[in-house]
Amino acid sequence: MIGSLRGRLTMKQAPLIVVECAGVGYEVETPMSTFLDLPEIGSELSLYTHLLVREDAQILYGFSSEDERLMFRTLLKVNRVGAKMALGILSAMSTNDFRRCVEYEDATSLSRIPGVGKKTAERLIIEMRDRIDAAAPGGGKAAPLTAEASARSEAVDALVALGYKPKEVNSLIAGLDTDNKSAEDIIRLALRQVAH
Repeated sequence: MIGSLRGRLTMKQAPLIVVECAGVGYEVETPMSTFLDLPEIGSELSLYTHLLVREDAQILYGFSSEDERLMFRTLLKVNRVGAKMALGILSAMSTNDFRRCVEYEDATSLSRIPGVGKKTAERLIIEMRDRIDAAAPGGGKAAPLTAEASARSEAVDALVALGYKPKEVNSLIAGLDTDNKSAEDIIRLALRQVAH
């Protein structure tokens, strides 16, 4: 198994890149989250990798963090989730946002990912529920969320604490414009929507 690569980036054409290590060029598929963080061509880089061996191909996948690779490997264990869908999920949202969707049973957000329908989103939530903590580095909780995702998750936590069910909160917040809003603003908007 090839666990990591360290070498020179010689080609990038999303989602495929080529990393040259000791004269050998490795073709590596990456999620967009990793691809967008790549340095310029000719630069040195390190990637965590996962080698997938199939009957017709051997495909190397590369990730900028151990967290992403761990989530990719965990997603592959879900029934009917292949490497392409796992890459799509990691390209569409951060590992922390994905954990949040699973924790709060937010099938609506998951079903917005290309290739993930409503039924697949529900299956992901059910099958990942018990695995989500194990899919964090060290088997514990994940790193902090981005400011925007953090405000949204704070609002969700507060509304759940007020007695609303996670599914109700997710449908409430799904219809709101939460961009650049604080947790307090999101809570106000959600409660206003309930009052109408």
